[in-house]
Amino acid sequence: MDTQISASLAGAEPPGQRIPLLSRLPLARTRRWLAYGVAVALSLLGLGVRLAVGDALPTGFPYITFFPAVIVTAFLFGMGPGILAGVLSGMLSWWFFIPPFDSFALPFTAFVALAFYVLIVTVDITLIHWMQTANHDLARERRRSEQLADTREILFKELQHRVGNNLQMVGSLIALQKRRMDDPAAKAALDEASRRLGLVGRIQRQLYDPAGAQLSLAAYIDQICQDVIDASSRDGIEYEFSAEVDTVLPPEKAIPTALVVAEAITNAIEHGFADADHGKVKVTVARVDQHVAVTIADNGKGVPLGFDANVSESLGLKIARTLAQSLGGTFSMTSSPLGEGAVARLEIAVELPDPVL
Repeated sequence: MDTQISASLAGAEPPGQRIPLLSRLPLARTRRWLAYGVAVALSLLGLGVRLAVGDALPTGFPYITFFPAVIVTAFLFGMGPGILAGVLSGMLSWWFFIPPFDSFALPFTAFVALAFYVLIVTVDITLIHWMQTANHDLARERRRSEQLADTREILFKELQHRVGNNLQMVGSLIALQKRRMDDPAAKAALDEASRRLGLVGRIQRQLYDPAGAQLSLAAYIDQICQDVIDASSRDGIEYEFSAEVDTVLPPEKAIPTALVVAEAITNAIEHGFADADHGKVKVTVARVDQHVAVTIADNGKGVPLGFDANVSESLGLKIARTLAQSLGGTFSMTSSPLGEGAVARLEIAVELPDPVL
């Protein structure tokens, strides 16, 4: 990054990055002979134009065609070439267009004309120099800010990665610990804890954007569902996702939402398709009044007769209900109205866009 800053200040473009013209001024900083040569050429061009239009101009305009040469030179190539163009243009004007002509005599009228010329040229070159200095400082600070932003993003991603790894490591330790236990219920509980920690670890890696971008609810839920299905290693699961509405998901609601959705997907795979090689899971995100409803429907064996998710003693369902309440919403699980499979439904309170009329 420092190399890019130095290159841009020298009028060169860093590899793979195009620098705007104003950020590269003055030009030819490493080839000053070219800058001074252009100063001489523009001064002579001003002389040629002045000679060409001499009869068309009224008396008293000896410098009119030289000012552009000085300003353009100073703007494009900096103070040194601008001063050269100013001095050379002044000498040419004095010699050719200030009486007595073809001499450097300095009567009072010539002195006054030269004094005004020097004043105007000095002001022009000084203002251009200040502008370029300020532009340089701004470009340098902008690139430093970009470097800090890049560093912040790298550190943020590394932090997210480490947190996710640590969570998955804890899950692995729990999985190792269960090997020393004989109680099937304890083993099952440790399995569930290990699975949930692994899920949180995967979520952590994709949760926040260091650039400050907002998290899309629909895209986030879709990704979580695919991750859970892929982690199950069940090749026969058909997955379908549709979003009828989308909104921004606040970061503090991201993990609870993901855990509830993941619990519903896992329940469909482990219980709905427990004895089947194939199955279908359809996830829908839709608006319900001022809430968003996430529906996870499967075509598995469904829920037992008389099942009530609100009073179920299942640890997974208890967790889902508690997390849904923390989101300002509800969680339910019922049989499919079509008579096949189960439907899990999570309603959460988030800010919704105004409906299109």
